[in-house]
Amino acid sequence: MRIVLFEPEIPPNTGNIARLCAATKTPLHLIEPLGFKVDDKHLRRAGLDYWPHVDVTIHPNFDDFLERIKPPRLVLASTKATMPHHRFEFHPDDAIVMGPETRGLPSEMMEKYPAGVRIPIWGEVRSLNLSTATGILLFEALRQTDLIVE
Repeated sequence: MRIVLFEPEIPPNTGNIARLCAATKTPLHLIEPLGFKVDDKHLRRAGLDYWPHVDVTIHPNFDDFLERIKPPRLVLASTKATMPHHRFEFHPDDAIVMGPETRGLPSEMMEKYPAGVRIPIWGEVRSLNLSTATGILLFEALRQTDLIVE
């Protein structure tokens, strides 16, 4: 299991996700361009002192990620996907791909990689915060694949 942030824009979200990845020993991949510098104080603050415990890799682009990591399956998270995350069958080696906060994943990426999931929302909001959504998806994936360590 791994988390992939495609062109993340907001440092505190990435820092929170880094802390989540440290807590679950889940590799984190950041796809450039990033909307911040890696040494950004907000990024460091959100990740607190957990950064040394995060298996993080920064890739210059998505193709580099695909070429270097060769994930068996990409699971793209989008409000436009039709499959609710709790009905989706996650695999232990999935790469969960989250899009940028202000625009989401590109439609051509969604068309190319059909394994897409959405988190159902029945309130009057367009989407959940990126770090919240990542936590929901990661823990559901870990639960389904028995990768949760008690």
